[in-house]
Amino acid sequence: MMIKRFRVQATAAFGIESVVADEVKALGFDQVAVENGRVEYDADLSGIVRSNLWLRSADRVYIKLAEFKADTFEALFQGVRRIDWAAYIPQEGTFPVNAKSVKSTLFSLSDIQSISKKAIVEKLKETYATEWFKEIGPRYSILISILKDQVLVLLDTSGDGLHKRGYREKGNEAPLKETLAAALVQISRWKPFIPLIDPLCGSGTLLIEAAMIGRNQAPGLNRQFDSEHWNWMPASVWDFERNSARHAIAEDASFKLEGYDLDPRSIRIARENAEKAGVADFIHFQVRDVAELSSRDKYGYILTNPPYGERLSDLREAEKLYGVMGDRFGKLDTWSWYVITAHEGFEASFGKKATKNRKLYNGRIKCYFYQYFGPRPPRRPKEEIQND
Repeated sequence: MMIKRFRVQATAAFGIESVVADEVKALGFDQVAVENGRVEYDADLSGIVRSNLWLRSADRVYIKLAEFKADTFEALFQGVRRIDWAAYIPQEGTFPVNAKSVKSTLFSLSDIQSISKKAIVEKLKETYATEWFKEIGPRYSILISILKDQVLVLLDTSGDGLHKRGYREKGNEAPLKETLAAALVQISRWKPFIPLIDPLCGSGTLLIEAAMIGRNQAPGLNRQFDSEHWNWMPASVWDFERNSARHAIAEDASFKLEGYDLDPRSIRIARENAEKAGVADFIHFQVRDVAELSSRDKYGYILTNPPYGERLSDLREAEKLYGVMGDRFGKLDTWSWYVITAHEGFEASFGKKATKNRKLYNGRIKCYFYQYFGPRPPRRPKEEIQND
């Protein structure tokens, strides 16, 4: 009989584990534990579906099947073989095995994969009485993760990474992952009553994620997940959770989001992406130089991901841009400013030291999230915002 409750792991990029933990708790899960690169918690089938639909900053949602120590391939084989694999994988299921190993005796990823795969096959043979598995059915991806000889066996419920929301088919040259963009919005503590500008918006990811947060729109509502095709994951659970997510959208939401970029192509792509995400009516995009940045609002937030120097333009050009940013942002001195960049000398070029700095990763690129806190904006009545 299928287990009804699971130990679940939501993986996270380095530096945003606490953001993911806050999201997990806000969804009502308990027994939450935060570790490097992941957040663990208890969930049932509905909880797994809800996690995939609603987690904004997590990379993937896994079911933890086993945890054991292995410093030999025999110990790995036996540990993987002990799992009741037939409870999860049907006879026609496709079950690719991936591996990662850090600071462990077993370090050959190809060997870890092949030995683990063999152990799974041997265990499945006991139930299905066959010597050959065609693997022509739904995908049940397995991850063997080894850290300091401690093995985690994980079943991937998501499939494609959760950053693939379905709205960004095109991007500019320096895409910011959707999951990280959502985390930055949440770290900034932006609220819908606060005007928000991205003066270097590129393909619009930061503003699109903010709009989805502002209208309480589940980020996974418009995509598919591996686990919705599993034989022991009822379609009725997916239908119920998707309908609940649709009804949770604040259709009467109102907020002020503006995105500017000097590149007309970026603005065109940003508009297309916002349209696909269902938030085009909430964001004003315009071709505009950051040197022309201004606002009539007394309070607001600037949140942006400027060129880093290593990838879009040379370092000198990037530093020149940072100087322009420092000058223009400074004219909005009652605003709060938030900038993510990989350039460690950003503050010197920008001309101001950040109130707070947080190390994060955009993919494999080490970045810093520079936070400049302005006065706290007063909460404004909804009627006042709507009359702007």
